[in-house]
Amino acid sequence: MPGTRSSARQAAAAGNSSSPASSQAQPKADKKNAAAAGSKRKAGANTASPQAKKGRKGAKKAQATIEETMPTEGGAEEDSKDTEMQDEPQPASAQADASAGAQDKTDEKSNQKESTAAHGGTDEEQKQEVANGEADDQKPDVQTNEQGPEVKESDHAEPNASEEAKGGDAVEESTEREESTPSSILEKGIIYFFFRGRVGIEEPSDVNDIARSYIILRPLPRGAKLGDGPIGDAGHNRMLALPKKVLPVSPKDRFMVFVEKANATMDDIKNSLSASDYMTKTAGSRHTPAAAPIGEGVYAITSTGREAHLAYILTVPSEVSEVQEDIGLRQRGSYLTSAKNPTTAAPAGANLPKGAEYPQEILDEFHGRGWMPLEPKLLDYENTQFLLIGHKEDSLEKATVPQPDDEENGKEAPKEELEKLEHEDGLRVQHLKGDDSVFEDLGLDSKEYPKLQTTW
Repeated sequence: MPGTRSSARQAAAAGNSSSPASSQAQPKADKKNAAAAGSKRKAGANTASPQAKKGRKGAKKAQATIEETMPTEGGAEEDSKDTEMQDEPQPASAQADASAGAQDKTDEKSNQKESTAAHGGTDEEQKQEVANGEADDQKPDVQTNEQGPEVKESDHAEPNASEEAKGGDAVEESTEREESTPSSILEKGIIYFFFRGRVGIEEPSDVNDIARSYIILRPLPRGAKLGDGPIGDAGHNRMLALPKKVLPVSPKDRFMVFVEKANATMDDIKNSLSASDYMTKTAGSRHTPAAAPIGEGVYAITSTGREAHLAYILTVPSEVSEVQEDIGLRQRGSYLTSAKNPTTAAPAGANLPKGAEYPQEILDEFHGRGWMPLEPKLLDYENTQFLLIGHKEDSLEKATVPQPDDEENGKEAPKEELEKLEHEDGLRVQHLKGDDSVFEDLGLDSKEYPKLQTTW
């Protein structure tokens, strides 16, 4: 047994002599593993790298606004696509990675990863999708994941004015109405008047505080009559801009108007009328207010032989007040209209950077002249320019003079058709929300826009 105890003592001594080395090696290994683990956690943290922060700053500067492309001062309007991207609930790291990836296109693998992060949403959103019954194996790509929750949210949200208006069925087509409509009415429809305050001015106190005024035309079928409900979105809306801000009130007033948007949807109109914020190098953050409605009614583009007119009757407000009078609106009115040939020179200060791009058959109708009576088809081209020339009193009478051919064929007088349409529109507005029917018709949230203004 002596040999056994000696062997045990030797083994114990050997163990004690090797213990310090192994204990020192163990902390080093732990520190190394901890450092590696820390690196992995930092890579997945929400702290953006300097390059990503730089990319994020650059992304803000790159945003463009609608009004910056317009030929007059008065602020800027937000780009809807940029707004929608800002509204997406992305993690901070995803936003930083997406910005950095846009600047560094050489790392293809990184870009693919960043694109997935930018559209995939947060972990909480993904958990919610699973809770809603959308299993991972039912989601073949990221875009499907993103669209799924949006549809569900809209299904359970409060009634949306835009969706209601798009499905509006107030327009009823009548063969009898079409046959009785005089040929001198080239087009009829619903008309809206808006103005926008200057940058930073939410509530204009007079015309000088206005940046720009707008007219929105929503054409109706020739045989249309109006029933209850909002006007549906046919995708054929037009947005006209008035750089002069006011409407002509006498034959001396000859104001140029141009088509800012043609064949526009209600979403296009909404984006153009909404408020926006943007950055400038000198003044910093600037705010462009939402446009305010000042009138709604019915209109007709008429022909009286060698002349064309834009005639209207207001439904809202029921009586014009100081705001409408200062802008140049009357309860009933009309303007002589003349469209400009885009191939000829315009008056000083009245030229757009780019003219309307008419097909050759329309250009031929000018017969080399600089102007021709306005026709509805010209309004289907953006940048169409035309003059509005004021009338004296009884302007509606001048625009609705019955033509001999229509009288011989037993057609109604243009004024009678316009008055009938206004009566139907008045009943329709009463059954909606009164003055707020403007918002419902255009699919706008009345909470996001000023009320219809009658006083400054």
